[in-house]
Amino acid sequence: MAKVAFLGLGVMGFPMAGHLVKKGGHEVTVYNRTSAKAKAWAEQFGGRIAATPAEAATDQDFVMACVGNDNDLRAVTTAADGAFAAMRAGAIFVDHTTASAEVARELDAAATKAGFAFIDAPVSGGQAGAENGVLTVMCGGSDADYAKAEPVIAAYARMCKLLGPAGSGQLTKMVNQICIAGLVQGLSEGIHFAKKAGLDVNAVIDTISKGAAQSWQMENRHKTMIEGKYDFGFAVEWMRKDLSICLAESRRNGASLPVTALVDAFYAEVEKLGGRRWDTSSLLARLER
Repeated sequence: MAKVAFLGLGVMGFPMAGHLVKKGGHEVTVYNRTSAKAKAWAEQFGGRIAATPAEAATDQDFVMACVGNDNDLRAVTTAADGAFAAMRAGAIFVDHTTASAEVARELDAAATKAGFAFIDAPVSGGQAGAENGVLTVMCGGSDADYAKAEPVIAAYARMCKLLGPAGSGQLTKMVNQICIAGLVQGLSEGIHFAKKAGLDVNAVIDTISKGAAQSWQMENRHKTMIEGKYDFGFAVEWMRKDLSICLAESRRNGASLPVTALVDAFYAEVEKLGGRRWDTSSLLARLER
């Protein structure tokens, strides 16, 4: 059992912190910007509530975070009442936020200077993966720090891997989102084409999903897409945030991402249709408007 703090109890963080108690058997303290969410979590899982990130991080072995973006992350780490000022020497900060590789390296340098460790560890698997404790976790940091953190992360992970030094986890998450963006657009176009061709779309998907076209998105989203329902998982506005990180990094490293840029523009059109909180499979709605 470890002493663990968890900062950020959104749709991902709330169940992840819960798994640390129920599956991991850890002593967990939580912080959330909206205190009502922290109280609801404590009522369900029995952990302790902290009023600030600094209070949550005090005397902890591990501090996990899962917040919105780079600025939110800085707010709970290096800002006034942030966790970094309170972390003890030898502790490990594990960041599950999908953020930039730049902020990961910045926080790693700050942690190293203060005498504790930092691991960037963005996740994939969405709300369902968090609730079921089967997330994929992509990590950047040192071998020794990762070896200590991995057994704790295992409470909510199906796959956890160290990909390199600080920032490598965030770069790998960018690859993940780049691959998903093009795949969802392809699936949307395929379903749209099948409808226009007068085919039984469910029968078509049932057939091609047994071959090379198979994907997680096809298996888990085709039925709701065909029905025009887009309230299942990762929201368009969140995907656009992630794709903006990918495109900004590509401008730094010289990678060419024409399809990613195009799909991001398509998602902007979905937002104009009122779909900011629709799930990412709503690219089909743009084709069918």
